[in-house]
Amino acid sequence: MEILELNETKSPVLTRNWIAFSLCMLAYILSGTVSTLMSVYLPVAIPDLMHREISEAEMGEIGAFINATFLYGWMFGGLLFGLVSDRVGRVKTLAFCTGLYGIGTCLVVIVPNWYSLMGLRFITGMGVGGVLLVSTVYISEIWEKKTRPVMLGILAVSFPIGIVATGSLNIIFSEWRPAFGLGILPVVIALLILFLAPESHSWQTIKSSSRNSDRVFDGTNRSNLIKGSVIFGAVLIGLWGIFSWLPTWVQSLLAVGQDGQKERGLTMVLLGMGGIIGGILSGFLVKKLGSRKTLLITFAGCITVCCLLFITNHTFSKIVYLETALLALFFGISQGSLSSYIPELFPVIIRATATGFCFNIGRFFTATAVFFIGALVTVLGGFGNALLVFSIPFLIAFITAWLSRDPESNIKNLS
Repeated sequence: MEILELNETKSPVLTRNWIAFSLCMLAYILSGTVSTLMSVYLPVAIPDLMHREISEAEMGEIGAFINATFLYGWMFGGLLFGLVSDRVGRVKTLAFCTGLYGIGTCLVVIVPNWYSLMGLRFITGMGVGGVLLVSTVYISEIWEKKTRPVMLGILAVSFPIGIVATGSLNIIFSEWRPAFGLGILPVVIALLILFLAPESHSWQTIKSSSRNSDRVFDGTNRSNLIKGSVIFGAVLIGLWGIFSWLPTWVQSLLAVGQDGQKERGLTMVLLGMGGIIGGILSGFLVKKLGSRKTLLITFAGCITVCCLLFITNHTFSKIVYLETALLALFFGISQGSLSSYIPELFPVIIRATATGFCFNIGRFFTATAVFFIGALVTVLGGFGNALLVFSIPFLIAFITAWLSRDPESNIKNLS
């Protein structure tokens, strides 16, 4: 009788948690879509907003402003909404962030010029940064410990699923403005989160307690904080520098007069699929080899494939698809492996604060580096050479990881 009553009590809670997870996953998927949607349509959106044809150098300069602004917004949102969620709750903050990036995306449909577009991408980036942070924290707090890593892994894979959807939208919508009407979906999901998702019991319990964030910067943790920030920041610079501009590079390989809609769309699909497969594969590799060794292999793979892709291809051919898929696979493995590597560098009591610092400082340098790609296009004579430069951060990450100790060797000091 007692077991029956216990099951009846747990059943509604489990149902509500599944509803919450489903809504978080949808918000996560759509955040991946809106993050990369502008990259796909950039080659057609900017000339349309400028009402004239523009040069490759001008495209690089304007596109750099837009992409960097989005990443600055992402960084700012990741920092701001983590603090907000600690004060007002996970559900309210998550609903607000989801609605924010949805509204920012919807308004692109009526944007009059690229200056306004830049502002809207900043707002969208803020919402995306908040969703990725708060949804992860929220699910980790409401889900049972036994299956929590599996659910968080599924949630993380949702972002590249959204990227795949971006490529599909590019194939479906030949005009760029209607595609951004997709933003209405996050607005609807935000309302559902607000009314259907249960608040985190853990947050309700400890919301008035103080945090030990001051210990993040003491002598014991400072070295790992620097290493974690350098590795994660370098990977993000390489990933986003290449990721944001790969469709535009593909367009530059095509003959004059080709719209490149299909080629750009398939490229984004491959990037997303590679991220999904790589993210799933990373868990098995980390379990088998350890996170540090997995990262070293991954960074070496990124450097090799970048050289292969950007040095050997001067006109578009089907081999570009194969090499893009291989690069995306390494990208996916790197992101999954870093999710294990960075937190393991720090003791439990400051793990969340220190990991958040590494992630968001990395995004600041990423946005700054991506901002200057327009100048690199001009100086180096094309997108291919400019993107090749973004393989250098993977070398920096490789060297830093090589000089670091494997965090698995310090498990006894992390509690």
